[in-house]
Parts: sequence; C-alpha cells; structure tokens
Amino acid sequence: MLQNSTILITGGTGSFGNTFVPMTLQKYNPKKIIVFSRDEMKQWEMAKKFPGDDRIRFFIGDVRDKERLYRALDGVDYVVHAAATKIVPTAEYNPFECIKTNINGAMNLIDACIDKGVKRVVALSTDKASSPINLYGATKLASDKLFVAGNSYSGGHKTRFAVVRYGNVMGSRGSVIPFFMSIKDKGVLPITDDKMTRFMITLEQGVDLVWRAFDDMEGGEIYVKKIPSMKVTELAKAIAPNAKQEVVGIRPGEKLHEQMIGEEDAAFTFEYDGHYKILPSINNWGSSKERIKDGKPVPEGFCYTSDNNSEWMSIDALNHWIKANADHIGKV
Repeated sequence: MLQNSTILITGGTGSFGNTFVPMTLQKYNPKKIIVFSRDEMKQWEMAKKFPGDDRIRFFIGDVRDKERLYRALDGVDYVVHAAATKIVPTAEYNPFECIKTNINGAMNLIDACIDKGVKRVVALSTDKASSPINLYGATKLASDKLFVAGNSYSGGHKTRFAVVRYGNVMGSRGSVIPFFMSIKDKGVLPITDDKMTRFMITLEQGVDLVWRAFDDMEGGEIYVKKIPSMKVTELAKAIAPNAKQEVVGIRPGEKLHEQMIGEEDAAFTFEYDGHYKILPSINNWGSSKERIKDGKPVPEGFCYTSDNNSEWMSIDALNHWIKANADHIGKV
C-alpha cells in the first residue's frame, strides 16, 4: 500500500518519526516521506541520517497553522499524525497550549486532509486517553473522537481516519528506562509506588501497528497492540540490581496502572492474534462486518490494563533488550 506513495508525518522529528522513517523507507520504498515539524534544529540533525536520499523532505510547520498544513499536504497520499504536546506536567501547567496543539491541531489536520484528498490518516494516541485523569489524556481522548468522527465528516470524500493507541515507549526520551540508567550509579532509584505497573512496547512495534492500521482500516477503528507488562520495581531491579528503591509517591496526573481499553469500550472491542480493535459506537460502525473482519468480541466487562495483563516481561528479557539497544536508549 505504501509503496511508491507520498507520506507525511506530523511531529516527524520525535521518537516515533525517527524510527518510522527509516523503517518505512527500507520496507516500502515510498516515493517521498515529508517530515513536518516545527523545530528546525531537530530537522537539521535528522537530515544528517539520510545524506543524499531524495525520498526525504523536511517541512517546517505547526499543526496549529491550517494554511501551512494545506501547503504541506499537496499531493500527499498517507498521513501519520504524531505531533502532540505530551508531557503530563507540561500540559497541566500550560493547558491552553496543550489544547491548541492536541485538539485544534487535530481539527486542522482532519479538515486539510479531507480537502486535499489524502487517502488514509493514522493518528497516534496514548493509554492516557482511556479513562483520562490528566489534561494530556483528556485532549488525546478528544483527538481520538475527532479522528473517528472524521470518517463521517468527510462525507463523500475518500479520506479515511484511524487511531493507534499504546503507552510509554521503551527507551524513548523522557521515559523511565533512560532516566533510571542516568542515575543508577547514585545507588538510589525513586519509585513512585511499589505496586505500579507499565506496558512495555518498542518503537519498532509501534511502527508495525501503524503499518497494520494503514493496511486494515475501513475508517474509525482504534488499534491497540498486545504487549507485555512489567512492575516498575522489577524494571528498576533490572537496571540497577543493587540500588536502593525509594518510594516517592505518585506525581499529579499519574496513574498506578496504564489502561489501553476501558470497560466502557468492551461492547465495541474485538480481539485478533496480535492486537485489539475498538470500533466506533456511532453510525452502527461497531457492528460493521467490514471493520470486524475475523475478530472475536471480548468478554463483557473486559478491561485491558497493565496490571491485569496475561503477558509479563521478565528482568532477563528487559536486560537483553537494553544490551541490544544501548546505543539508542534516550536518544530518540
């Protein structure tokens, strides 16, 4: 599907974009990938990774600026929407700015993609959009709803929208693994709560889920990948087995356990070999055979959270991953 196509990724200089771009170039050999973002220095650094590759284009712009989106989307076939204000405390202290990017930006992109005749759009979501307790999660829930409804909003136009949802990415900038690694020699690791659990997903798995969404979507689906969980205390033990673990308390807006699918979504959720799919409750799309395909309905009251997961990552498995990815942890 993506072969010989033109793809645009918003927020393309972030962790996801730095993995999506080289993987997609290698697997699909698209005609062009446009990296759309507002930080020229990040674009400058990213461009160094692709010397002489004329399939890569860099476009300075902000999803808040609809006119700039219209220009960037000219001739584009597929869009990945990764731009977001996503640091929880930053969103809490700058709510107006978070809303402008995560909600207004989503509306701008939906309008522009429909008007420019983009074929398919996949938006990145977060576990925090499921039963949100912080502003970031609330804005991403609103964004998810906008992209789902965009399929009816587009009317007779060909543009279709879907969403992929996953939690914190292993080893990405600002995540707990590089943070623990940076302070492990101090002998003490801060633990917010000794019962806390987290889903464990790699950037490569996130890219694979986006590819799957592009290939499978009819419009309005939310894709959730099946991934293992890990206790934060076990994660700390893997990184610094001899360090003392000091409980410091949960930060404002932080959950004890991550949630990808809430009980309220169970009636519209279907299970597949490697993922779940939440179908829209609007327009009877939740019973659409074209969207369900070979999926099996989940049990009544089903909830997919990091503490009730059937799959868990061991300390040995995490250590193996850290050794294999040591050069990249915390850098993208």
